[in-house]
Amino acid sequence: MSESQLLPLLARIADALERLAPPPAAPVEAGAADAFVWHTDPDRLEPVPAVNRVDIALLQGVERQRDTLLENTRRFAAGLPANNALLWGSRGMGKSSLVKAAHARVNEERPGTLALVEIHREDIPSLPRLLARLRGLERRFVLFCDDLSFDHDDAHYKSLKAVLEGGIEGRPDNVVFYATSNRRHLMPRDMIDNERSTAINPAEAVEEKVSLSDRFGLWLGFHNCDQQTFFAMVEGYAARYGLDLPPDQLRAEAVEWSVTRGSRSGRVAWQLIQDLAGRLGKPLR
Repeated sequence: MSESQLLPLLARIADALERLAPPPAAPVEAGAADAFVWHTDPDRLEPVPAVNRVDIALLQGVERQRDTLLENTRRFAAGLPANNALLWGSRGMGKSSLVKAAHARVNEERPGTLALVEIHREDIPSLPRLLARLRGLERRFVLFCDDLSFDHDDAHYKSLKAVLEGGIEGRPDNVVFYATSNRRHLMPRDMIDNERSTAINPAEAVEEKVSLSDRFGLWLGFHNCDQQTFFAMVEGYAARYGLDLPPDQLRAEAVEWSVTRGSRSGRVAWQLIQDLAGRLGKPLR
């Protein structure tokens, strides 16, 4: 093939490769919002204009967890060392609500200092790329993964382990990782037991599985609430949104609602409040 024939062919190949190449990553606009959602394909941080959250004062029955997470977040926002946090335990008890509320409270105290970045569980393998984009920025970031857990044959937990503490670069100083889960060790017990029964060295296999949760310096447990705490949740919401019901009637409504749902939690209390507000014709603003 002559040179005159080869050059147009190479040009067409180069054009085809250019079309196949992914677009360059958009620059991170850290000041565009106080909260973002991390998306992949292509990688980008999408600003969230208004975060769906409740005021931290409305979270009842989790005072110790609230104070611990707030203090950790305040230290982080101030540029001091802070721990990754795992909020684990009963469903509907305010784990994710507390993360978002703590972020809001600290940002009120230090406006613009702290950004909340939500990452979905299925995007955990992209964490190194996200950290590379955040590393070196002046703003500080709380990475937040809600309902984090791993099932059989899911090796994503190894990526998370390396990112949290074990990578050669380590976690950037301006990033901390908060996760919520119904499981203390992020994996179902039968997954751990299966590793114990089939491994050559059962102890080492179990260590591999449970060591992920050790990467979190803070373990904050959330447990089922009693009836008085449930009443406090309902009454706090009712007072905040101006639902004027006699206390005895409000508590009777709370008992009936919790019995029909088969549980008591902050989520169940909020669902009752939405039902009451609808019946009373009052918006929840």
